[in-house]
Amino acid sequence: MARRPIALVTGAVLLLEAPGIVAVNAVMARFVKVQAMSLDGMDPDVMYTGTWALGIASGAALALCALVALLAGIRDRRPGRAGRALLIGCAVVHGVLGAVTVGLIGWAAFTFMMLVLGLIVLTLVAYGKGYEAGADPREEAPAPA
Repeated sequence: MARRPIALVTGAVLLLEAPGIVAVNAVMARFVKVQAMSLDGMDPDVMYTGTWALGIASGAALALCALVALLAGIRDRRPGRAGRALLIGCAVVHGVLGAVTVGLIGWAAFTFMMLVLGLIVLTLVAYGKGYEAGADPREEAPAPA
């Protein structure tokens, strides 16, 4: 199995997705500010700031997930406990957002989200619990009877 290329591609895709998420949130924040929208009397400036904060936090989280995947690919070692937890959380978010995007945006966005979800899960599975760098699974298997 090609663990390294999968992890490197996953990291690259997540790294490219991070500024896209920030840009989408920037557009939404601009709409909120220009149209002075509010929900149930909330201050539009608070909604504007909150949208920007969510965009920056989401972009930073995706960049951190990309860093974990890139380091796994470069080192050819599985991520640590915190790195795996971060990638699992990223996979869950992509799954939920994929379900939402199919209804709101369409099948193309859903396909992209599921592609990224598949890459993240494949990276996690490729560097699974039994994986150690340089270990050949055939050497550890018992001799056939």
